[in-house]
Amino acid sequence: MRVGRGELYAGRALLLGLMVVTILPFISIFVTALHPSGTLPRGLEWPAEPRWDNFIEAFKVANMTALLGSSVYLVLAVVPISLVISTMAGFAIGHLRIPGSRVLLSLFVFGLTLPFTGIIVPLYYLERAMGIYNTRLAIVLPLIGLYMPFAVFWMRAHFVSMPTEISEAARVDGASTWYLFWRIHLPLA
Repeated sequence: MRVGRGELYAGRALLLGLMVVTILPFISIFVTALHPSGTLPRGLEWPAEPRWDNFIEAFKVANMTALLGSSVYLVLAVVPISLVISTMAGFAIGHLRIPGSRVLLSLFVFGLTLPFTGIIVPLYYLERAMGIYNTRLAIVLPLIGLYMPFAVFWMRAHFVSMPTEISEAARVDGASTWYLFWRIHLPLA
């Protein structure tokens, strides 16, 4: 496809402008962080004596070690559980086509439409009734539930697109459903 010179330059100018608009706020924040505390820089003025220790001080004041540790805990708790459950559910709905799979898929798609702000109050009462309010488990369980609809929908789309010949060949060789999932489809996913 041939593109005219004017269109090429206009596209590059637009991309360059968008890049500047996107990156400029980050540069401004970085330069401002290098100024001494209590001063207000004019524009993107580089400080005469950059204060690199401002970053260390901000890290200490914000207690970033505890925050990063909490984030790592949440990732290690939510992602593997969500991955295992959604992959199994996607396999069952998309590949095995279990009875009621259309209804199940509809429920997961409906779960994609629920806004978090609409379910926060019921979650609060549920967590309080379970006695897990103000614990890390009270964060992990809702996150798993909130990511599940998209993950199941995504994994189901993968398993639906897989050729049935692969499963048929494995079944002829005597593969069970678990072997089919664990040894054939999971590595492909």
